[in-house]
Amino acid sequence: MGLFRRHDGNLWLIVGLGNPGLQYERTRHNAGFLAVDTLPPSPGPDRLKFEGSYRELRADGEKRYIIKPMTYMNNSGRCVTAFMKYFGVPAERTVILFDDISLPVGKLRLRRSGSHGGHNGMRDIIELAGTDAFPRVKIGIGNKPRPEMDLADHVLSRFRPEEWELLEPALKRAGEAALMIASGQMDRAMNLYNG
Repeated sequence: MGLFRRHDGNLWLIVGLGNPGLQYERTRHNAGFLAVDTLPPSPGPDRLKFEGSYRELRADGEKRYIIKPMTYMNNSGRCVTAFMKYFGVPAERTVILFDDISLPVGKLRLRRSGSHGGHNGMRDIIELAGTDAFPRVKIGIGNKPRPEMDLADHVLSRFRPEEWELLEPALKRAGEAALMIASGQMDRAMNLYNG
């Protein structure tokens, strides 16, 4: 029967990656959470299902679910693939937003698919889904300021005020890009938001 049991042709999933908990709020690794938080709110509170927080967003007659896995970054795949299976949504209609240390703070890079690039959240999603065909919006968080700095310390650190000034508008653009992808306009989104 496979991973995907039923498929609603109008449904998209938009997933922001991050870590739950106050200690991780506004950290670099939570750029995906921060980006999906810029999307319009749903009428009611966020709901919980499959180890994730989610809400419904309707636009132009199409339904989308905005999802934030609450599994911690390294286990993001459990939540994401459970939603995909339940709703019958394939990877090609599941947009993932996440942080990227190879991009300067505030830069975006959109891709149709690809490897995890060393990102543990994406690694887990790709391994559990058995495909890398996820459209994605990578959000630049900047590389380590010092080579000897531990990578985990860097991605779990908070943005400096001058970095936040660059990041805040980028988070809004990342959310806009995800919505454009989820309306079937990947090429247009890449032209508008890449770089």
